[in-house]
Amino acid sequence: MAEAGIDLIVGLGNPGAQYEATRHNVGFWFVDALARAGGEGFRAEGRFHGEVCRLRLAGRDLRLLKPATYMNRSGQSIGAVARYFEIPPERILIAHDELDLPVGSVRLKQGGGHAGHNGLRDSIAVLGSRDFWRLRIGIAHPGDRTLVTGYVLGRPSREDGERIEDALNEAERVLEDLLHGRFQAAMNRLHSGGTHQR
Repeated sequence: MAEAGIDLIVGLGNPGAQYEATRHNVGFWFVDALARAGGEGFRAEGRFHGEVCRLRLAGRDLRLLKPATYMNRSGQSIGAVARYFEIPPERILIAHDELDLPVGSVRLKQGGGHAGHNGLRDSIAVLGSRDFWRLRIGIAHPGDRTLVTGYVLGRPSREDGERIEDALNEAERVLEDLLHGRFQAAMNRLHSGGTHQR
């Protein structure tokens, strides 16, 4: 029997037009792409402190979430949705920017720490668990920790933006595997050099 699949995909980001195209919002980019591909849109839901989209894909119901809290309060929104729909952490996928991966790479993993990412830190605190899945979208590191804040809140170059979009397309292709709990198959596809590093 297949493992339990993903019921909720959360994109991490900051609300507001000024943050829309920034590296820190690549999680939002991913769930926006999924909603577009499914022909659905997001609706603001006050009780969930965010925008929610419901899709029917590959015979499964899937919810997408964009927290309307700022990044460091992401857990408030994720926790509200998880509690309401009784979704355990291991059926949640959080898509986020990853400084420790090169631009154009995307990796899937379950559990682990927050590595200084405020959105993950708050999600772990509110969910009381590290067992959720993470879609780590590479944005590379600026090389100096004092530059990180300005870097993640800045826009990628055109070339880097295209490489990130390519990585998101790769991730979209394993969505059916994720929904049906075929995590190893999804990891094999994503981690087998299907990424766009030039």
